[in-house]
Amino acid sequence: MNQTDTTTNRTDRLISGTTTIVASVVVIGLAIWGVKSLLYLWKNEETNDAQVDEYINPVVTRVTGYVEEIRYEENQEVKKGDTLVIIDNNEYTAQQQEASAALQNALAQVGVLSSNINTSSQTAKVYQSQIAAARAKLTNQEQEYERYKKLYDAESATRQQLDRVVASLDVARSEYNTAVSAYDAALAKINDARVQQSTLDAEIKRREAVVAKSDLTVSYTVITAPYNGKMGRRTIQPGQLVQAGQTLAYIVDWEAGKWIVANFKETQIRHMYQGEITNITVDAFPGRVYKGKIESLSGATGSRFSLLPPDNATGNFVKIAQRIPVRIRLEGTPEELKELSAGMSVNVSVSKAHKQS
Repeated sequence: MNQTDTTTNRTDRLISGTTTIVASVVVIGLAIWGVKSLLYLWKNEETNDAQVDEYINPVVTRVTGYVEEIRYEENQEVKKGDTLVIIDNNEYTAQQQEASAALQNALAQVGVLSSNINTSSQTAKVYQSQIAAARAKLTNQEQEYERYKKLYDAESATRQQLDRVVASLDVARSEYNTAVSAYDAALAKINDARVQQSTLDAEIKRREAVVAKSDLTVSYTVITAPYNGKMGRRTIQPGQLVQAGQTLAYIVDWEAGKWIVANFKETQIRHMYQGEITNITVDAFPGRVYKGKIESLSGATGSRFSLLPPDNATGNFVKIAQRIPVRIRLEGTPEELKELSAGMSVNVSVSKAHKQS
């Protein structure tokens, strides 16, 4: 055997040994990985049919009008109370002024009625004094009549004198009745004014309600952010006519928090319970692990909430594992969860450990 053959054999043995070592390491590594994966799957339930969710609410106008100004951009972060849209309020301002003027007119009528009541009260006092004077005069004339009647019966007075006394008595009685009637009329005017005042009070309340409604309508022309959040796609332009109840934009509600909707197979939820801690990884941020807590398990499978729920009685039944939506509340501060957006895909892992009693 020459030196070349010896070198070749040594090289072959070196390559063979190296390959054996590498293959052994790979096999051992795969075995360790496989055992760890099996142990993990044995102790945990996992699903990738899950996504981040949060409230995305519409911003709706309460009045009809032309868009005067838009103060937000797409995907802009806003704070509660920030002005988003301003609607032309000229028409509503005119209605507000008209309602205010009508209220002022009603309030002025209250002053007029109060003055009338005061005047009628003073007039009634005057008539009351006249009644006293007329009553005294009538009493005097009645006494005068009694004296002349006795004198006439005793033939100590003439018929002419008696007739004069009777006429004076009739005049005194008429003056007394006139004073009483005038006093009653003054009291009636006071009562009428008070009734009108009650009616006017009700009218004032109605006009105050109209003014309050007008003020509210004018305030509706300035649309503000209902809470801290992030605006969605912008679909309106200045000068556009919008109708009451029309959706102007969508806003993501950051104040209500974020959660995960994880759809586990019906065979996976056996040991899940409310309050159980979960591990969550997000496809967009590999390597990060978020913590969550199970809030609730759905009362029905996801297919039952679909537009056309399956009916197994139709004759085309194929048994498949159904999915149960599980709501998981994400734990962490708003700043820590700010990077997560609704619709992001996540992986959720839940321990199979039984609930501790």
